[in-house]
Amino acid sequence: MNAITHITSSLPAKPDTHPALSRLRDPRILREMAYIDGRWVGAEADARFEVRDPASGLTVAHVSRLGAKEASQAVDAAARALPAWKALLPQERSARLRAWHDLILEAREDLALIMTLEQGKPLAESLGEISYAASFVEWYAEEARRLNVESVTSHLPGTEMLVRREALGVAALLTPWNFPSAMLTRKAAAALAAGCTVVAHPSSYTPLSALALAELAERAGLPAGVFNIVTGDAEPIANRFCDDERVRVVSFTGSTAIGRRIAARCAGTMKRLVMELGGHAPLLVFDDANIDKAVEIAMAAKFATSGQDCLAANRIYVQRSIYNAFCEAYGKRIAGLKVGPGLEADTEIGPLMHANAVSKAHAQIDDALALGARRVAGDAAPAGPLYVMPTLLADVPDDALIMSEETFAPIAAVTPFDTEEEVVARANATEYGLVAYVVTENGARGLRLGRALEYGMVAVNRVKITGAPIPFGGMKQSGIGREGSRHGLEAFTDLKYLCLDIN
Repeated sequence: MNAITHITSSLPAKPDTHPALSRLRDPRILREMAYIDGRWVGAEADARFEVRDPASGLTVAHVSRLGAKEASQAVDAAARALPAWKALLPQERSARLRAWHDLILEAREDLALIMTLEQGKPLAESLGEISYAASFVEWYAEEARRLNVESVTSHLPGTEMLVRREALGVAALLTPWNFPSAMLTRKAAAALAAGCTVVAHPSSYTPLSALALAELAERAGLPAGVFNIVTGDAEPIANRFCDDERVRVVSFTGSTAIGRRIAARCAGTMKRLVMELGGHAPLLVFDDANIDKAVEIAMAAKFATSGQDCLAANRIYVQRSIYNAFCEAYGKRIAGLKVGPGLEADTEIGPLMHANAVSKAHAQIDDALALGARRVAGDAAPAGPLYVMPTLLADVPDDALIMSEETFAPIAAVTPFDTEEEVVARANATEYGLVAYVVTENGARGLRLGRALEYGMVAVNRVKITGAPIPFGGMKQSGIGREGSRHGLEAFTDLKYLCLDIN
């Protein structure tokens, strides 16, 4: 590892970086260095990596490539800061989080621009994500005041019994590229509200959103060492977090395969794990549904974030009597989606994050077609090397790859079903269990399926179900624990029971 330099101000945008950066109202929000112990930590030029706009391929920034050494330094800082941070009155932690929330909203347009440049999603979606990210900080600023609300009625004579929640300790957060701001605030705000200190590693595809949030956290008055961002290759940094005994909880969002590796790595130090892993959501459309409404739900459930969403509806089951009409209407809507760079007006589908995602998408399409599926929409030429045109595949057999593998692309796979019992069995026949969608006008059926579907979240006749007040998470191999809501705060605490003899 090359020499590390501590720098107190952000470098200006370089001449070879993206021209859209000139639109930033506050250029200091674009940070290229890691944030450790209240200092901006930079590496020499040959120890940096490029962040590129997936729409154009242009460079957005050059970010410090740090490693295990700096990960340990971040844990050192977080461990030093922990006693004072968790000793603060909850109202004081709440005030710092509230200040952070307010600064995030003030910087909403700059944060959204940075996100679109590094992640590629349409600007309107980026703006929505920043508001979503801020909502978690606001929620946990309030929940910090209500951490301990439990009491126990004594069953032993002459005793008083107390139960309280205490901060677990240093929390390591490993965040993904598809929601680079919201996944960080959902984890960090809960951990900080509980009294934990944080070391975080953002995806190297999208580190700038996390670094911008660190800049705002510093302005909000979070003390040195309380909130640390370590940028660089994931494996050495994450491994060091997993191995360090001072890190008491690891929160990870990403694939199930990587989640298994992290869980195994953490077993030696018996860490608390909070994991939001892969999803392969089914969407069940029954023949009593309004077709236009069902199509709108299917559009929203499939094509948000250009399909790069763990909540995306990857398997769409439609009852046979309305199947052809649904496919025709759905195909027309998909064919009308506007594809292009996220900064262009009215763009609905942006580029994918990297070339491997494009290759996987085409492999799934080719496999389904070879097995008898038909392409209803999506045969136009792509807008660039990282684009996959919005595609509808109909008559997709259950043994097609797209029906078992998570699909992070704008590809909708539709297949018919006949009975409720049949479709529930097919929907549950997966290792995943994050979210399922149901479209029906039969209220009793909606309740039955809410129970029968083996998913942590079930949406009936709507798509938007997430938010700070709800416990987000899955069953089976889609995760461990919950994020958001009061349960997300509990994940970063330990219960302590105190029994006092009062005689």
